[in-house]
Amino acid sequence: MKVTFLTAGTGSYHCGACMRDNTLVTSLHKAGHEVSLLPMYLPMQLDEEALPQVQRAPIFFGGINVYLQQKFRIFRHTPRWLDRLMNGRGLLRSAAKRSHMTSPRDQGEMCLAMLQVEESKLTKELDKLVDWLEHHERPEVIALSNSMLCGLTRELKKRLGDIPVITFFQGEDTFLDSLPEPYRSKSWEEMKERLAQCDVLVAPSRFYAGLMTERLGLAEGRIEVLPNGINLEGYGDRREGGPQAIGYLARMSREKGLGDLVDAYLLFQEAGGFPSCRLRIAGACTLGDEEFVEEQKKKIERAGLSELVDWYPNVTREEKAEFLRGLTVFSVPVQYPEAFGLYLVEAMASGVPVVNPAAWSFPEIAEETGGGRVVAAGDLRALVRGWEELLADPAEIVAMGERGRRGVEERYSVAAMRDGFVEIAGRILAAAGRPDS
Repeated sequence: MKVTFLTAGTGSYHCGACMRDNTLVTSLHKAGHEVSLLPMYLPMQLDEEALPQVQRAPIFFGGINVYLQQKFRIFRHTPRWLDRLMNGRGLLRSAAKRSHMTSPRDQGEMCLAMLQVEESKLTKELDKLVDWLEHHERPEVIALSNSMLCGLTRELKKRLGDIPVITFFQGEDTFLDSLPEPYRSKSWEEMKERLAQCDVLVAPSRFYAGLMTERLGLAEGRIEVLPNGINLEGYGDRREGGPQAIGYLARMSREKGLGDLVDAYLLFQEAGGFPSCRLRIAGACTLGDEEFVEEQKKKIERAGLSELVDWYPNVTREEKAEFLRGLTVFSVPVQYPEAFGLYLVEAMASGVPVVNPAAWSFPEIAEETGGGRVVAAGDLRALVRGWEELLADPAEIVAMGERGRRGVEERYSVAAMRDGFVEIAGRILAAAGRPDS
């Protein structure tokens, strides 16, 4: 089977969708499939090594070129050698660090332009992508890493012989809802129309499949479920004997619930049942997150707890695995409808039990693995009680950790994700009269 993934990069911080795609592509390659991954907008920030062909791949719809072409007519006619210069990875990574400065209006304009790409000011970039796919990749199937790329489908099918397209959902509703009007409504409407042209729609959880089915007015069953999976290599057993520690591993942002986590920890310490229990916080921290992180550090300092809180920004894969092994329990109390929550699976793979809100995809993951418990959403005291109950029961911590690790191996491994993808791709190739090679 010959598959090309189109994946939106972030340039400056680890992104779950990027890591998911890289893990899946690597696993497909090892299984004998001919597979490639083309980054869109920005370079990908990965915590695992990419395949050589992925590292060499050019970046399409480079963020600087897209911005300039959207704003200034002259850049829609610049020579390709100049476009390639502006697609330099170093230059794009530098621009990505300032992406938080992009105005909501600009984000709305660019989102709608990508959903209506053949009618937009970005047709030069579209031609570059199609030319590359036609003359270099020649895929049998194209996989779009998120549904906001579905605007490409019409032209890809038109110019590449009705090629099958698989489109993944990865939490797009939060971004779309953040856009100002009229871009918000227009983007939702355009996405619904464009998704009809995709052969298969895939969500990482039953929760998110249901949410997007409702938001987009799709037929029941139109969105299939293929859970994200992780490469289990390097995840070790939870360390015994160290200090008790509550852990968080996600982007250090308000939306991911870091502020709620800190507030809950302050309540937890006020109760006084576990005065030596530490709080350990790891994850991506961008320039746009730094002010919020400083606010949390000041809150902790005012409570006199700074010595009990450890910060680990922008960790590598090896550092992440070591970080997880040093935790007793794990929580990421996200504030928005989380489509999956790869961090929960990573914690469980390390034998660390999870306590998270009974919302979004979290109950589904806890039920499927047995590696966590859920508490009332939006109730910080319920979160604290969840921590206290587990910390007071070391035997249950061990038992839940073991259940979670087994559950991840069975349901959320990269092998399970790869086999599910191969089944979906093989099915649509057969339906199109193109048996996979």
